Amino acid sequence: MQEFDYDLFTIGAGSGGVRASRFAATFGARVAVAEERYLGGTCVNVGCIPKKLLSYAAHYHQDFEDAAGYGWNVGERKIDWATLIANKDSEIERLNGIYERLLTESKVAIFRARARLADAHTIEVDGKRITARHILVATGGWPVVPEVPGIEHAITSNEAFHLKALPRRVVVGGGGYIAVEFASIFNGLGAETTLLYRGEQLLRGFDADLGSTLAVEMAKKGVTLRFKAHLERIEKNASGELALVMTDGSTLLCDMLMNATGRAPHTRGLGLEEAGVELAPNGAIVVDAHYQTSVPSIHAIGDVINRMQLTPVALAEGMVVADRLFNTGTRHVMYTNVPTAIFSHPNVATVGLSEAQARKQFGAVKIFRTGFKSLKHTMTHNQERMMMKMVVDANSDRVLGVHMVGPDAGEIIQGFAVALNCGVTKAQVDATIGIHPTAAEEFVTMREPVA
Repeated sequence: MQEFDYDLFTIGAGSGGVRASRFAATFGARVAVAEERYLGGTCVNVGCIPKKLLSYAAHYHQDFEDAAGYGWNVGERKIDWATLIANKDSEIERLNGIYERLLTESKVAIFRARARLADAHTIEVDGKRITARHILVATGGWPVVPEVPGIEHAITSNEAFHLKALPRRVVVGGGGYIAVEFASIFNGLGAETTLLYRGEQLLRGFDADLGSTLAVEMAKKGVTLRFKAHLERIEKNASGELALVMTDGSTLLCDMLMNATGRAPHTRGLGLEEAGVELAPNGAIVVDAHYQTSVPSIHAIGDVINRMQLTPVALAEGMVVADRLFNTGTRHVMYTNVPTAIFSHPNVATVGLSEAQARKQFGAVKIFRTGFKSLKHTMTHNQERMMMKMVVDANSDRVLGVHMVGPDAGEIIQGFAVALNCGVTKAQVDATIGIHPTAAEEFVTMREPVA
């Protein structure tokens, strides 16, 4: 039997790669992981965690305003950007340390360098050639940058977390979850914010009512929304001001343009093609149901396979690979009814099928929807409204999708994800007693379907 340096070598120490490596080691495998940037990957460093911290910070703007309705006399309000970023950096550094301890305590060797495949069992890293019985690619995704003249003057979400100062005028390009989250953040922190989107409605691919409701609420909060907006070129003057020239002939001036037009699998330069690994046209690694590539010894999980770009999904996939290669192999990932939240202002959360998907798959459906101003805002000048929606199969009464726009939407929808996985029916939802007074109770009091 051929002897290898390691049983598993993981390229990429993001959430999925770390989880797979740790548990493979726990199952008795000899494991190493290589990471050229930062432990914890996108989520910990330039994604979920710092983004939500900035979202919390931006929300204080509205909280201070709302407090007046409850008798609080709030004084001068001013964001100290340097303090916010320094505190955010300290928290991320703490999390980096936790990831390192998780690996070292599991006896996983860490290579702080870029790794590249040499063949089906060999990795080139830090000037060495290392062999492994199995190789796992978990290098995540990377921001997509459109080919527009002057695009070098724009930033992506990667750089947004490390700005030296908060720009006065910000333009965010895109209409997906990253775009609406950062537009909400910059707006909440006091920047004059414009969102440019080539499409007609935010959050393409989600239930249509989510995007349309969010657009109304973001506009109320001061974000300027420009739909069907196509950028022709970017010009930068001597003072650093950017002029965004649109295809309709208009020009938009700003101090910073953040491009948020999507992310793509981060597979370039890894030696995948040379090793014989099949890639999809968009660069994603093609895998089977067991996350095995066209080369049996090479596996891939997470954003790099472009199946579901969610941290908890990558974690689950990592567990499946570790379990299949070094343990019982009984785990699997269920991709139906995966909940997700968007930390825009207000929050958006969803689980299950959209109305359009449900109509296509099931034909006859019933739609239950409500919109209202929360109890909290009856004593403030805040005009924010919440939206809750439930999609139900008209024949079986089974709940197919639950969608929400409003504060803490993710916290509420998480529970409905459990219910949907248990096959909950609308009758069972109706029979549930709500917690009063809460916004969540509206989900169990929607009795009449909308036309």
